[in-house]
Amino acid sequence: MRSGRIERKTNETEIVVGIDLDGTGKAAISTGVGFFDHMLDQIARHGLFDLDISAKGDLHIDDHHTVEDVGIALGVAVRQALGDRRGITRYADAYLPMDEALTRVAVDVSGRPFLVFRTTFPSPKIGTFDTELVEEFFRAFAFNAGLTLHVETLYGANSHHIAESCFKGLARALKAAFAIDPRQANVIPSTKGSLDG
Repeated sequence: MRSGRIERKTNETEIVVGIDLDGTGKAAISTGVGFFDHMLDQIARHGLFDLDISAKGDLHIDDHHTVEDVGIALGVAVRQALGDRRGITRYADAYLPMDEALTRVAVDVSGRPFLVFRTTFPSPKIGTFDTELVEEFFRAFAFNAGLTLHVETLYGANSHHIAESCFKGLARALKAAFAIDPRQANVIPSTKGSLDG
């Protein structure tokens, strides 16, 4: 079973994350940040990952530490669940329309972390959620999961729709990249023989 679990505690946050890459999309998520919970639920639902996330953070300051640290913990849990990455498809991409917004997400499960994030938001907030935290989450997640990740919103006018297209696009790309390729189920998909970076 490809699963990972991480407990992370700092002076700013206490986080527990569990993930099953071969799940059915079940989610139990509580971070104290409503919009962020909604976006994390999209990752579970559209990636078909079973995801359990509990976070307590210094929300009296702002949402930044909680969002970033959940990205870190989720990335570590994913890396743990992937193991040596044997048999995975490795590369995948997704175009995700959300009403007037369209986002392209491409991923290489390479072990070499990198993020290109070409998405802008027409408003600084979605409700009380700072839109700049979307990129912070993607960066923390990609660098701790060991992913090369490219996210580009081609167009869009509504900040909620743009953010949701990013998260759903991530879910669909990860689902495809993490899938086991039956033609190479026991092979690490790299000419180097390793995907450790």
